[in-house]
Amino acid sequence: MPNTKINAVIAAKGRKIRSISPDASVLDALKLMAQFDIGALLVIDEDNLVGIISERDYARKVVLLGKASPETSVKEIMTSEVVCTSPQNTVGEAMAIMTARASRHLPVIDDNKIVGVVSIGDLVKSIIREQEFVIDQLEHYIQGH
Repeated sequence: MPNTKINAVIAAKGRKIRSISPDASVLDALKLMAQFDIGALLVIDEDNLVGIISERDYARKVVLLGKASPETSVKEIMTSEVVCTSPQNTVGEAMAIMTARASRHLPVIDDNKIVGVVSIGDLVKSIIREQEFVIDQLEHYIQGH
């Protein structure tokens, strides 16, 4: 199981948090996601995490239902039961949470404060780096003996 801590993942990718108000339009959320090339935004109301909105929410709750994104508010389609992780959790633990909840993004909460967001892509990159390190160490060991 990958042992890298989530704190190391968010330190490597950056701690920038992209968010939107629950009263904003879905179109505004989509524009922000496109601008920053991301698949989800945290929904924050008065400094409180109240949800997350993703491209999946848009596809399933706007497009497939025939709604219009300029007239639909973020709060109407966001996922309000947000699953989070801690910076002290490992990548393996975060992946288990994501798998169990069919989630692609996890806010990282430390001492009741949002300190970052990790995506499944971030975790996969971390696992690959960890495996490359182990392979490199094994190659050096083999060549040294």
